[in-house]
Amino acid sequence: MNTYLELIPSLLDGAKVTIQVLLWSLIFTFIIAFIAGLGKLSKWMVIRGISTVYIEIFRGTSLLVQLFWIYFVLPLFGMELSAMTAGVIAMSLCYGAYASEIVRGAILSIPKGQYEAAIALNMTPFQRMKNIILPQAFKIMLPGFGNISIELIKGTALVSLITLSDLTYQALTLRNTHVGLTTEIFLSLLILYFFIALPLILFVRWMERRVQVGRA
Repeated sequence: MNTYLELIPSLLDGAKVTIQVLLWSLIFTFIIAFIAGLGKLSKWMVIRGISTVYIEIFRGTSLLVQLFWIYFVLPLFGMELSAMTAGVIAMSLCYGAYASEIVRGAILSIPKGQYEAAIALNMTPFQRMKNIILPQAFKIMLPGFGNISIELIKGTALVSLITLSDLTYQALTLRNTHVGLTTEIFLSLLILYFFIALPLILFVRWMERRVQVGRA
């Protein structure tokens, strides 16, 4: 038991790295999602084309391959990144591509009458999107964003493969040196991932309740 307890600080250190990757990735994922989602709805063909190519490439390839390319291949072209930076970039680009389709779908689901009413009020396209369309679309996006966030938490385990000392990396390292404690180590890994995900799950549910207030 004492030996097992001595392993806990290493796992907690890994959890801190996982949380760091998660928070940065979440921020950039949703920024990218809105940029790419709105870009795919742009009236400009070039912007639509760039957004579509990005979305299809990152949705159609493995996150693991993307991580390897950004961390191991880009340095061959003079772009050397830290494991943390490479992990955040890969996670954000991958899950941002998926989340962009949530943004696009939510905006397209708003009835055309809302657009027509905004035009009748002489609103600019920016005002229509900011004041009329996005507030309604955001309510539709929330469940999808919640699912993407949970998937992103699980995806963070892959950053261990580019030498980032996250929770999974620490657990695998400890398992290699304490084979007799394999069950305890992986049980701890399971519990720690759950407790990392739990606040995010509760926050999304709280947000969903908040946006439902006042709706029929």
